[in-house]
Amino acid sequence: MSLKGCDYVIIGAGIHGLSTAYHLSLGIKKNPATAGKKIVVVDKSGIGAGASGIACGVIRNNYYQPAMRELIAHSVDVWGEDGEKYGYNPVGYMQISCETMHKDVAEIYKTQKEIGYPSEFIEGEADCLKYMRENIFDDWRARNITSILHEKKGGYAHNTRALYRLAEKAEAEGVQIMTGTAVTGLKIQGGCVTAVETDKGDIPCEYVVSAPGPWAKTFWDMLELPNRISIKNPRGKIHENIKMWTYWCLEEGTLGVEPEVGMNNVGQMPPVIHVDTDAPLYSSEDGSLITDKMWGIYYKPDFHFAGIQGGAMPYIVDRAEVNVDPYGIDSPDFVVGPEFAHMWTSALAHCQERYADKYRLYKNEPSGGIGAFTPDNFPVFDVFKQNCYLIADSNHGYKMIGVGKLVAEEILGQASSLLVPFRFDRYEKGNLHPESNSPFPWS
Repeated sequence: MSLKGCDYVIIGAGIHGLSTAYHLSLGIKKNPATAGKKIVVVDKSGIGAGASGIACGVIRNNYYQPAMRELIAHSVDVWGEDGEKYGYNPVGYMQISCETMHKDVAEIYKTQKEIGYPSEFIEGEADCLKYMRENIFDDWRARNITSILHEKKGGYAHNTRALYRLAEKAEAEGVQIMTGTAVTGLKIQGGCVTAVETDKGDIPCEYVVSAPGPWAKTFWDMLELPNRISIKNPRGKIHENIKMWTYWCLEEGTLGVEPEVGMNNVGQMPPVIHVDTDAPLYSSEDGSLITDKMWGIYYKPDFHFAGIQGGAMPYIVDRAEVNVDPYGIDSPDFVVGPEFAHMWTSALAHCQERYADKYRLYKNEPSGGIGAFTPDNFPVFDVFKQNCYLIADSNHGYKMIGVGKLVAEEILGQASSLLVPFRFDRYEKGNLHPESNSPFPWS
């Protein structure tokens, strides 16, 4: 494939890169001023070879932050535009919480109603237990649960099916996808990116979109941007010398039972389950105490993963100051540790009796990975060097299929109010997203 004559270069063949490519191709054809311009997507490995390809695929609107709720509501609509071919399963999502999170979840429910996002809110320990046993799982037994937010939209999608569908649609519109092409640098002249350097040669271009997923710091460095920044908090106090990027280890796995084991009371696919509780967690293997602190898990029956797939709370790893491959692609033997398997299978058993004796069926195979997080753990969507749009999703990526559509519109001159709260200057201006009491950094 020729490296000449590309107007738009999109780096990364994950959910953001492919969505942007597809929607940008539609947009340039509609405008006589841009019709005929060429788009190329480059990826060092292949379609969905990074975070998007092994993400759990959950699509939810359970965010305490108003800007995130509105952005996800938009993305859920985009998932629905081609849901069957994306492998989208609109089964809904349940945030099941202890009293510490009751107030936060009540606020989420209130604002979901305000934006017309359908959900149901159940309060009180007895009513929550009744709701779960009568409507979802008759073997439900999680303790210390005082609120349930049942989102009727959202659910999860088949990772590779969605990505290859996006690639198919983009190529049908004339987008070229170059896999096996590693980006090695950016040529910057006069404050603009003039070419993307690859291991197969330079690609001159007018505009660059970088959708790097967990390689965000690598491209941040290519753009010559600061790795330490100052942040103003909502009270006006300035915190200096804050790391721009922090890496978290994302722990996910699969219980090797037939997905049908996880079906609901009427034999149908249940909503995605997310539990945050302060109930003591005991081992399903030997009864020992695992933790008496707040913990959280999520899970779902998944035919793509051939079992019950889900994850638990991540933890920070110290990679923010070194330029290394942050994910599992160049380290195919990366697996989550036995501590995760012990905790997660015990948590499944805590929630439902059917998993009480299934811990030996945990599948010891590559899973999880590393996520690159911003200082406030929320995305940065912004233009740098005048013509490089950076989509730094801070590990919120897969569910946000609609971001590519909005980015494409912005590149073509139509500003998006949904993306404004995610500009980089929010740190300097103190326009930070509110923090919740969730044990997960992305909530």
